[in-house]
Amino acid sequence: MPDKPFNILLIGIDSLSASHMSCYGYHRLTTPYMDEVAAEGVLFTDNFCPHVPTTSGYGTMLTGLDCFSNTLVALRHEGTMPDDVKSLAEILRGFGYESTCVGFQGNAAARGFDNYINYAGWGGWDERPLRKAENLNAVTVPELNRLAAQDKPFFLFLRHMDPHSPYLPPPPYDRMFYHGDECDPNNHSLDSMKEFKPFRDYLLSWMPPGITDKEYVIAQYDGEIAYMDACIQVLLNQLDTLGLRDNTLVIINADHGETLDEHDCWFDHHGMYECTLHVPLIYRLPGVLPEGEIVEGITLHQDLVPTIMDILELDPGIKFDGKSQLPMLYGEVPANYDGFYITECTWMRKHGWRTAEWKLIKALEPDFHWKPETELYNLAVDPGETNNLADSEPLIVQALEAKLNAHVARREAETGRPAPIKTNLNWHGAGLGRGFESSQEAYDTLYIGGPKHAAQLQDKEAADAEEEAKKGD
Repeated sequence: MPDKPFNILLIGIDSLSASHMSCYGYHRLTTPYMDEVAAEGVLFTDNFCPHVPTTSGYGTMLTGLDCFSNTLVALRHEGTMPDDVKSLAEILRGFGYESTCVGFQGNAAARGFDNYINYAGWGGWDERPLRKAENLNAVTVPELNRLAAQDKPFFLFLRHMDPHSPYLPPPPYDRMFYHGDECDPNNHSLDSMKEFKPFRDYLLSWMPPGITDKEYVIAQYDGEIAYMDACIQVLLNQLDTLGLRDNTLVIINADHGETLDEHDCWFDHHGMYECTLHVPLIYRLPGVLPEGEIVEGITLHQDLVPTIMDILELDPGIKFDGKSQLPMLYGEVPANYDGFYITECTWMRKHGWRTAEWKLIKALEPDFHWKPETELYNLAVDPGETNNLADSEPLIVQALEAKLNAHVARREAETGRPAPIKTNLNWHGAGLGRGFESSQEAYDTLYIGGPKHAAQLQDKEAADAEEEAKKGD
């Protein structure tokens, strides 16, 4: 380990799809400052969130363990992670680090930080514009200054909320990517969304009255990303001001992506489609990691902690489920995986198997979109996943299902626990103690009423903490 231990700044962005970042090839310049970080460091092109949504996404990211080990698959997880699981904050404490978590108090995945700080990250149409990233900066800059003045190294984790709905960025970002009439009566691109009862009231509560154009909403998502990107640069400039640039490992990651108008999931992050699974991963550490490197090949959330340990030359004595990404960076292996297990337990309970070419999705109970029990997509020829081949390619389904079942059986044997996707039967928060018996039951049961209700669905303790933070503003 270096004489002076490296600090860690982990920027964990909620609901950021890699496909909407300019450094990942998006046609709009949404992330010029994060693009600079990538140019100064290492960008992994094929990084995935295997366990959607927030709780399981961050849980895997912050432990180096998959869902079988940390037991997290559901947004509304009941209880905590197993006692034998150590979070990154808990691991680093053993090496003399002080840790602070901004914006994620109360979630099962956020265990083990020394300090928790909250900020206002939710709001509705009447509170527009939302200044989520500025609110985060307002509490983070003083904390960064405090940590920098300490003798010990620090681990600072930030949960940015800007790409998460509601999409209400401040000017000029609200009109940066849209110049039409969002209420054009001849536009009917949001008609299906307005008919979807579980989400309709929530979505319309933060959209302009009379909204008709889906492109306006997509432009607001992109505007949120661009606004957040500029605010992230404020923090990076503060690192420079404090003289910490060369001594701080900066990481940009996301818990999961976002589904906009694709697959009828409507401006949320359920489903296991590419827009939700594919997330950014960027590292920067001047003088240690190479500059401007682009690394292809599949990597997963559980690879983050082993990679950090490898960069810092620390040995915590833990058998991680993930793998260090440094062998990929230095050309020793082409990828960390040729296939991987995926789960989703936000508004639907499903699991599946993804390879470089194919994706299999298996529903474990009926969902509220009336989607088929089995979905199969050839990602090489159908990257948008619009053509379900489950009926026409039964042998591929059989082969991938065999891999899925073998993986589940092996991990159940290794951990001594059943697959958590099978046992989280109260994932929907309805208190049924069972899965839905029909799509109609799911449709009639699941509902978001407004931004406050959405925040409470994620984690009531965290939502209450945010309300307290608002009172203090």
